[in-house]
Amino acid sequence: MNRNLQDVTQALLDAAAKAGAEAADAIALQGTALSVDVRQGKLEHAERAEGIDLGLRVFVGKRQANVAISDASPPAIQTMAERAVAMAREAPEDPYAGLADPSAIATQWDCDALEMADPADEPAPEALQADAAEAEAAALAVTGITQVRAASGTYSARDVHIAASNGFSGGYRRTSRSISCGAIAGTGLGMEQDYDGDTRIFQSDLRDAAEIGRRAAERALERLDPRKPPTGAFPVLFDERISSTLIGHLLSAANGASVARGASWLRDRLGSQVLPKGINLIEDPHRPRALASRPFDAEGLATRKRVIVDDGTLTGWTLDLATGRKLDLPSTANAVRGVSSPPSPSTWNVELTQGSADRDSLLRDMGTGLIVTSMIGSTINPNTGDYSRGAAGLWVENGEIAYPVNECTIAGNLLDMLASLVPANDARPWLSRVVPSLLVEGMTLAGN
Repeated sequence: MNRNLQDVTQALLDAAAKAGAEAADAIALQGTALSVDVRQGKLEHAERAEGIDLGLRVFVGKRQANVAISDASPPAIQTMAERAVAMAREAPEDPYAGLADPSAIATQWDCDALEMADPADEPAPEALQADAAEAEAAALAVTGITQVRAASGTYSARDVHIAASNGFSGGYRRTSRSISCGAIAGTGLGMEQDYDGDTRIFQSDLRDAAEIGRRAAERALERLDPRKPPTGAFPVLFDERISSTLIGHLLSAANGASVARGASWLRDRLGSQVLPKGINLIEDPHRPRALASRPFDAEGLATRKRVIVDDGTLTGWTLDLATGRKLDLPSTANAVRGVSSPPSPSTWNVELTQGSADRDSLLRDMGTGLIVTSMIGSTINPNTGDYSRGAAGLWVENGEIAYPVNECTIAGNLLDMLASLVPANDARPWLSRVVPSLLVEGMTLAGN
């Protein structure tokens, strides 16, 4: 049975005050998740999950504690609050802990404008099964595909409400719908696999299931008969599917938690050039139908658009209240939290400036080098930015794809890599990280 989450969070705050907390905040999550897997045209697995999860953070002076339960009954809430306060009294003092000043909390927002939830009815399991079956059939219809590893259709809906003793109270609803397919080409030791998929907030925006299956099959076939590339210094094109990981390393290093710990290769680079001139990295939590949009953060502060990198220059850190206090800076309203942990800083939707050239033009420009389409493992030195990852993809000679490659390692330094990157114009605008294919010159490849 659905519960009024605003009432539940208020009950948590009341119980915390009764138990002796001087301040508190609470989060309640209530949702449904539905997943259907198909194999060989038949239903292989179906799962439905429903539940409610509650998180309570209490403060006794500068001491804090966080507890979580999945029971919204009054006795459970009261016991939860008493245990939280008892834990807080034994916790070490944290000079940076605390709620937002009441004058700073968000008071107005428009969730409808953000389109975070599809008003359409929850899909029937049969509809998810039909999507998965269509994707699988399309993949198997491609000559050379021997089997489909997995074909799935999923749906989720979640209601969120956050409240605090400083007066903040707000909630929203979020939905998502997805189709995915993983195809296998070849046989025996020569098998290769790849995938395609799509996740959207609105079911009507989803790509065609058959297209997803066909593209998964084409990608798997492209990987057949791979070789190791030569060892040396070559340009590397990070395919649009994985290019956001490169920007993700920059975002991680610009996270206030890393900076405050001194474990960031960007810690001395504020106000310095980190990307080529002319390139911006913009965060926009108010982009409609984007998976990371939200009207306020987990500490009740109004989210806003900001420029993380302006004309190539790093302009600031990503902060919640505690990390901002550690760095003597205001929060950027980027706090996230689950039910079992206190807030921490994270980024919302981000978009990197796209280039003027398409992917094929960058291939011609690179001449001879590597297109990376997948990566495994990761060795990133958080202090220096030294970068090394296992990679697979496609080898390019004279500006054209020559053959697939695997079992190679790409290495460099993130400061140098980011400073020299060249973006294509092929980013998918509906993703939460809108990042095109990225060409990086002079990386070290270890192959043959």
